[in-house]
Amino acid sequence: AVLAAPPGAGKTTVVPLALLDQPWLGDQTIIVLEPRRLAARAAAERMAATLGEAAGQTVGYRTRLQSKVGPKTRIIVATEGVFTRMILDDPGLEGIGCVVFDEFHERSLDADLGLALARDSQSALREDLRLLVMSATLDIAGVSRLLDAPVIEAEGRVFPVETKYHGAGLRVEDAVARAVRQALEEETGSILVFLPGQGEIHRTAQRLADSVRRPDVDVVALYGALDKGEQDRAIQPAPAGRRKVVLATSIAETSLTIEGVRVVIDGGLSRVPRFDPASGLTRLATVRVSRSSAEQRRGRAGRTEPGVCYRLWDEEQTRGLVLHQKPEIAEADLTGLALDLARWGARSAEGLALLDPPPAGAFAEARRVLTRLGALDGAGGLTDHGRRLGRIPLTPRLAHLIAEASDAGDAAGGARIAAVLSEPGLGGTDVAVADRLRRFDQDRGPRANDARRLIERWARAAGGGSGGQADAGALMASAFPERIAKARGKPGEFLLASGRGAAVDAGDLVAREPWLAVAELGGGDAHDRIRLAAPLDPADLELLMTEEDRLSKEPSGKLMLRRVRRLGAIVVSERLIGPADRAAVTAALKAQVESEGLKAIRWGELSGALRARLAYLAGLEDGWPAVDDDALIAARETWLWPLLDTTQSLEAISDGKLEEGLRTLIPWDRHRALDDLAPARLQTPLGSAAIDYAAEGGPRVEIRVQELFGLKTHPSVGGGRTPLV
Repeated sequence: AVLAAPPGAGKTTVVPLALLDQPWLGDQTIIVLEPRRLAARAAAERMAATLGEAAGQTVGYRTRLQSKVGPKTRIIVATEGVFTRMILDDPGLEGIGCVVFDEFHERSLDADLGLALARDSQSALREDLRLLVMSATLDIAGVSRLLDAPVIEAEGRVFPVETKYHGAGLRVEDAVARAVRQALEEETGSILVFLPGQGEIHRTAQRLADSVRRPDVDVVALYGALDKGEQDRAIQPAPAGRRKVVLATSIAETSLTIEGVRVVIDGGLSRVPRFDPASGLTRLATVRVSRSSAEQRRGRAGRTEPGVCYRLWDEEQTRGLVLHQKPEIAEADLTGLALDLARWGARSAEGLALLDPPPAGAFAEARRVLTRLGALDGAGGLTDHGRRLGRIPLTPRLAHLIAEASDAGDAAGGARIAAVLSEPGLGGTDVAVADRLRRFDQDRGPRANDARRLIERWARAAGGGSGGQADAGALMASAFPERIAKARGKPGEFLLASGRGAAVDAGDLVAREPWLAVAELGGGDAHDRIRLAAPLDPADLELLMTEEDRLSKEPSGKLMLRRVRRLGAIVVSERLIGPADRAAVTAALKAQVESEGLKAIRWGELSGALRARLAYLAGLEDGWPAVDDDALIAARETWLWPLLDTTQSLEAISDGKLEEGLRTLIPWDRHRALDDLAPARLQTPLGSAAIDYAAEGGPRVEIRVQELFGLKTHPSVGGGRTPLV
């Protein structure tokens, strides 16, 4: 079923307890999924308190860092990633009677995948398994169709919230500090402030410390990287006679009730991860909130009594906000998804109950990364190494790092490195991984101790290799080979194997290293900042280097052959072999395609137009060749290799020759249909106009309206299936 109810209606804590008494459940367990650790723990503790118990009795929780589950536990509140591991290890979900997907409107990748796998399990193995999707703002009709399930709508009890708009015109920290001071004067109760990240939280806290001189006000922070005690302090009610200002990230949008809050100040920003397949990097982007998120935040002020929401933007700007942020599957690194699907026995997402399919290009790149890591074989099947990585509950790259360390006899050492890479702020923020590890070893706080238990678990899952000492740089290079960096120019400037530039402060300890293994990058579009790295011994790079023959042209025009050793874009060495004969030229061009793909090819007007027409037809009906880069590389022997026998470079292949090559991919019985279904030009009573099949929104033609006079129907292509825009 699908349950739709507004924020504060009690979905998270009331519904699971009500399900406990259902006869169909018997003595089975209910799993409730939450998007964040804090929400999972808080929901479990709140339900347990309702029963007059402590968490770990009837109601428990399980996150990556913590688990509080006992022999009598009937409701387990788990994070979505934990559930994904659970169902992959036990597709039949033995002993589980119901899975509740809470806050599904957030559309995390783990939630989408978890629901798809649970639906698959229900169809094939567990007809009796009950699935319940709960959401405050989601397009519930889409989920209902996906699951073929009824929709239940509940009003809940929500108190009225007055909305006040304050056009900012200031830095978000200054605007928030001003609004907090105003709310402290005008309103009663505690205040919840939404900010995009830790940096803004700390800067706002400093501004409030300098400007709010009230002994009855406590300013506290709330974000995911805080220790449990600090998080508890933020969500507990303020002591009698005191008020609290909670500076929070979007972690406080859903599933949490922060006691005593009747004022919300919304800075209007959030920070979301966005993956760039071209660079292999996930960057945190600061974006405007969606309208649904703004409503979620506003609703926090009306949980227990009438409240007030200060929005730090002009009212008319609300109409310009997107309704929902894109689902994570559309913008995330998909290597984990690809590995999970391979473990499930699926080489693609087709046939799974996903609300949105993964982008084809990003998914193909994810599978290429897994192949380079040895998790998939040449045919795309799961290898023994891939199964091993699947047993380590981390991203495939970090799981590979630990597996490599275990093989070197240092599983625990690899797991320590993975811990500081995967847990933000663990071990500090130094660039050198050795410094972070040293700080982590000295940290005896609860979060660090939780991480040590994880390290033991990861090391065991990898095989527990011991007795050796793996090098941090070599391990990080094996997991992130495209981020191997070679010094160039000034101290602190590096060239990455991916071809991008990267830099670190010239005074940093790693700035003068000749080689670095980089694990974390951030920054701009052309140059990145190195945020976490380790020195790298060139001797450890031998197995990662490739050797190929490349062509170069002498001033005389003569083609020469050079043997180049490289790490991606980093040329390590090269030597002259001699003049290149025809066979050597062709072989070198083939090698260039194998290593670089099609990026050197210059598509012209003829070949580009034909490629767009074929792409349109391939999406319209079966029987037409795919012409995306991956498909063209796979079919290179058919269309491209014959063109290499008469050219001296990929760039020199003519537009006409490229068009001829593409036409060889069209089945012989489809050549006439090409012009019938996807003509290159629209014929009109007064002439013709080119059709742009690559236009956003579908095939488009630019033509004066007068030239269409005399046509009896609206122009279309695809046999009338696609009207021209």
